[in-house]
Amino acid sequence: MQRIFKNREVLLALIVAVMVAGFATRADGFASAGNLANIFNDTSILIILALGQMTVILTKSIDLSVAANLAFTGMAVAMLDAGYPGLPLALLIVLAVVIGAGLGAINGFLVWLLQIPPIVVTLGTLTIYRGMAFVLSGGSWVNAHQMTPDFLNLPRLPVLGMPILSWTAIAVVLLIWFMLTRTPFGRSTYAAGGNPTAAVYAGIDIGRARFFAFVLSGALAGLSGYLWVSRYAVAYVDIAAGFELDSVAANVIGGVSIAGGIGTVVGTVLGALFLGVIKNALPVIGVSPFAQMAISGIVIVLAVVFNARAERKKGRIILRDRAAKETKEVTV
Repeated sequence: MQRIFKNREVLLALIVAVMVAGFATRADGFASAGNLANIFNDTSILIILALGQMTVILTKSIDLSVAANLAFTGMAVAMLDAGYPGLPLALLIVLAVVIGAGLGAINGFLVWLLQIPPIVVTLGTLTIYRGMAFVLSGGSWVNAHQMTPDFLNLPRLPVLGMPILSWTAIAVVLLIWFMLTRTPFGRSTYAAGGNPTAAVYAGIDIGRARFFAFVLSGALAGLSGYLWVSRYAVAYVDIAAGFELDSVAANVIGGVSIAGGIGTVVGTVLGALFLGVIKNALPVIGVSPFAQMAISGIVIVLAVVFNARAERKKGRIILRDRAAKETKEVTV
């Protein structure tokens, strides 16, 4: 039993379950299957965005431009749909992913080849991408009546009892899990953040790993851009403002180390669901928006402290121990 409670994912899942049960005592039907499915659907875009953010954080970087990427990409595909109603929906979705990946590649290029700190790069591109969205739209909105029905209805289309938006999030979860656990990209991603020195000795190009992590994060932000504007039936410059912080918070709460190299897909998904439950429950039980922000902030700080203590116990130095062992052998 003690071993179970030391598992971060199991503990977080139990906390989420206790939260749901607790909120259900204040709001009838909160724990019903239908409402839980709605919470997952409401959190789907955050899950997708957080998984992209996770790949970047694992390489000991951060992408603060994901929400601005989402806003620009969402505005671009919404304007294309409104201006050219005959364009196939599949083409618009592919364009959203490609545009998002391109914006992510700009971040990755600046971090990899120009050696600019990721937080500086993405703070700058956050502003640039928002500005690009304003220039593209002229500050105007694209409303529901300007978009085609197919463009708007796809994420809401039910399949086996759940909207396609939820199934898209599940597909992305499985894809990222496979990429991080079963491919060379995943091994490079963990190595680049977990122990860069050891990664270099192992022949891993850290800059290249970070570049592709930013491209993947950008591609998922682009996909989220389409999903956002179609689900909420509106596109404007400030959509998803502050959502980049939610994506980071989901990772921190889920046990992904800001120092890189530690974290799981399951943990990130549970961290996003944790935030989703809070955001859905607190307004229902009458908690003010300011108190909601304070509660979310406290949770994030506690998660960072918890992560720091766990990492201190595990230790992160690999080459030092190996070098000490080799030195001892030579001495003998």
